[in-house]
Amino acid sequence: MADVTDYLVPAVLIGAGATAIMDGWMVVRQRLLGIAPLDYGLVGRWIGHLLSGRFRHDQIAVSPPVRGERLIGWGAHYLVGVVLAAMLLAIWGLDWVRRPTIIPPLVVGVGSVILPFLLMQPGMGFGVAASRVPRPMAARLHSLVTHGIFGLGLYVSGWLASLLSMF
Repeated sequence: MADVTDYLVPAVLIGAGATAIMDGWMVVRQRLLGIAPLDYGLVGRWIGHLLSGRFRHDQIAVSPPVRGERLIGWGAHYLVGVVLAAMLLAIWGLDWVRRPTIIPPLVVGVGSVILPFLLMQPGMGFGVAASRVPRPMAARLHSLVTHGIFGLGLYVSGWLASLLSMF
C-alpha cells in the first residue's frame, strides 16, 4: 500500500515541472503577444496581507508592500503547482505516473483556473473572474489558456517522470 511519501516525490517533480512549463509559456506569450506576465511580487503582497487578516484590496498594486513579497509570491506559485500535481495523483493514483494520459492533467489544469477566478483576482481587486479589468473576456481567455498550458505541463512532466521509471 502506498503512503504519503510515495506521492510526495512525484508530486514535487511533476508540479514544479508543470509550473516551469507554464512560466515558459508566459515568457513566450510576452514576446509574441506583448502581454506582461503576472507579477508574483503582487501575489506575495496579497498573501502577506492575507496572513495579516486582510483578504480584499481595491488595487493590490497600491497596497503597502510586504517584506519578501517576491519570494513569497514565487514560492506560493510553485507550491500551488505541487499541490495541484498532488491532487492529480490523489485522484488518478500513482498508476497515472507509470502510464500518463492527457485527460486527467488537462482536467486538473483547466479546472485550476477556479483559483484565480474566485480567490486571487477578487482578493487582489480585479473582481470575480477578472470582472473589474479593462478587458475581462480577454483576461479570462488568457487565464484559461495559461491553466491549460499548466495541464499540458503536468502531462509532459508526468511523461518525463514515467521515462525515468522512478515510480
